[in-house]
Amino acid sequence: MTIVSAGPPVPASVLTPRGDRAAAERLARSAAARDGSWLRTEDFAEWLEGRRRAHHFGVERIPFAELDGWSFDGSTGNLVHRSGRFFSVEGVRVTRDSGPHREWSQPIIRQPEVGILGLLVKEFDGVLHFLMQAKMEPGNANLLQLSPTVQATRSNYTKVHRGADVKYIEYFTEPGRRRVIADSLQSEHGAWFFHKSNRNMIVEALDEVPDDPDFIWLTLGQIGELLRRDNVVNMDTRTVLACAPLPQREESALHSDTDVVSWFTAERARHGVRAERLPLAEVRGWQGDTMSLAHEEDRYFRVMAVRVEAGNREVTGWTQPMFEPCGLGVAAFVTRTFDGVPHVLMEARVEAGLLDTLELAPTVMHTPGNYAGRADGYRPPFLDMVLDLDPSRIRYEAVHSEEGGRFLNAESRYLIVEADEREAPSQAPPGYCWITRDQLNVLVRHGHYLNVQARTLLVCLNSLEAAA
Repeated sequence: MTIVSAGPPVPASVLTPRGDRAAAERLARSAAARDGSWLRTEDFAEWLEGRRRAHHFGVERIPFAELDGWSFDGSTGNLVHRSGRFFSVEGVRVTRDSGPHREWSQPIIRQPEVGILGLLVKEFDGVLHFLMQAKMEPGNANLLQLSPTVQATRSNYTKVHRGADVKYIEYFTEPGRRRVIADSLQSEHGAWFFHKSNRNMIVEALDEVPDDPDFIWLTLGQIGELLRRDNVVNMDTRTVLACAPLPQREESALHSDTDVVSWFTAERARHGVRAERLPLAEVRGWQGDTMSLAHEEDRYFRVMAVRVEAGNREVTGWTQPMFEPCGLGVAAFVTRTFDGVPHVLMEARVEAGLLDTLELAPTVMHTPGNYAGRADGYRPPFLDMVLDLDPSRIRYEAVHSEEGGRFLNAESRYLIVEADEREAPSQAPPGYCWITRDQLNVLVRHGHYLNVQARTLLVCLNSLEAAA
């Protein structure tokens, strides 16, 4: 048989290494740097407070009737914007063939466009620094938190709202301006968003980056220190940082990488889950009035409306619907060490809005108040163990806000705790698997493996290891 070439041979000189070990080592050096070239970590709170004083911010609850441009559709009951853009509040019906809850319906946010969450990095004095923004989001209890360089929906950066340009967006949309370090599509909150993904990017600037008073350069180590403070580093920063490629230090684990992926694939295959959109008017068990749409047992969350004023946003004033959870959430990594190698007990968790049925979630990810006084007495696995654990076995603890652009006062207590064989056996229960930090760091570089709460805890775990 004669093999005919499809074209001229490719010179070996055009090939490039498949991986970038240098980038991982540079990020590791940045993670170890507790002081930056631009700002001392101990001066950060003063800088953030200065940015708070520099602008006017305000958030006010309002009746649905005072929403500007938003209304309940007469045929579906969906809460929609007159432009047909931004997002809508619709309904979803979920049915599954396993688990304690087999069928339910609920309101959910549908926002089909893919946004950009981007961190711009540049080297100063031999250390990578991240360009961070002091950004106001209406749902944050303290309004102003540390966000990525760019945090924009497609409607934002294409200027559907006719607002100002998104600062630094060109580094993420124009390939000649940057070198890509990380780039993947990641899910948002699967319980509240329907099939929502964002492009999580870390890029290195190839030219000079203009200064802006609302932005500051910090090392990865400084951001790690700030992660130990309540409500400082916002959710979008946390999810992007989790995607950063870091050096692999572990050579063995309870389960091989192939076995972990095989287990996870089997979990996706075995769950019969159907999530179908339906009109908001057909959602059962929810009741509305002029101010909110809430569950009949006052659990889970409510839909409500706000008026926002923000002096440093692309649009300085607007109204919008928001979701407000009923209580403080708890998200925890339960950890154990096997033959000297730390592992995390991860759950393959089904959520109503996830694109691929389920993703890897923390060991515990619940709002405890949702289970108080239930007629069936159900309590999620490991929840009480984490809540009652001796404080001496808590390695990490902080309260962080969830996505502040769509969720009002949504906060979770994030924990990394140590357990023993009695509390968390080495033979993981069905739906759970022991996975190492390095294995999680590999998986998260691909889309739709770790959910957003797991990504928060992974970046916190990475910061602990860098500080050790």
